[in-house]
Order: sequence, then structure tokens, then C-alpha cells
Amino acid sequence: MRCTVFGSSFLLGVLLSRSIGTAQTQPVEGSVLYKSYCASCHGTEATGDGPMAKSLKVPPVDLTRISARNGGTFPLARVSRVISGEEQLPGGHGNRDMPVWGPVFSHVDADQDLGRIRIDNLARYLGQIQRR
Repeated sequence: MRCTVFGSSFLLGVLLSRSIGTAQTQPVEGSVLYKSYCASCHGTEATGDGPMAKSLKVPPVDLTRISARNGGTFPLARVSRVISGEEQLPGGHGNRDMPVWGPVFSHVDADQDLGRIRIDNLARYLGQIQRR
């Protein structure tokens, strides 16, 4: 009985430490996700001037002006659908030039439950950086 309890405790400890390690190495915060996945094209200030922007066929849009392009309201649900790949935009997002991150966010270290959280966090971050 002691071996079973010790073995179960040891296994639980190993699994928890792996989970904690995964959480620390794989970003979940919106700003960190943006810097990791979006800034190379959209730029560190999200204005469309990232280092890869010049090499793209379709120039990256200014992500700080999403609200302005939508009558002053940030369309959180729509932005989440675009990031996840559930909604296509005319132009660059979702084609070969602009990856859809939803499937990637859902399969980081096989933690599919965090995919929707990453998408929501990134979309909310974009909502926070809107210029008036």
C-alpha cells in the first residue's frame, strides 16, 4: 500500500512539474502572444511595419486601428474568429502570407484547452492597444 501511495504521489508530482514547466514556457498572455506570433509582420507597435512586412505580397494592416475601421467599436468576437481561422478576411489574413493562429494555439504541447484562452487573450490585447 505504501508503495502505491508513494508511486502515485511521485507520478502526480512529475506530472504537475511538467504542467508548470509547460505553462512557463508556452505563452498565454496576450501581449506575449502578440510579440511571439504577430510582431514580425505587424510590428512591435502593431502598426503594420514589422521586419517581415516588406517581403509580403499583402501589407500587414495597422492593428491599432481596428476600432476606427469598425465605427469606433472593437469587434472582439470577430477578431477572435479571424485569429482562430473561423472567419476569413479579404486580403492577407488566413492565406499563405498570413497564418491563422487558432490551430497552432490549440496544439502547443498538446494543451488544446488553452487554445481558446490564447485566442481570447490575444484578441483582448488587440482591443487594449486601439488608438482613438
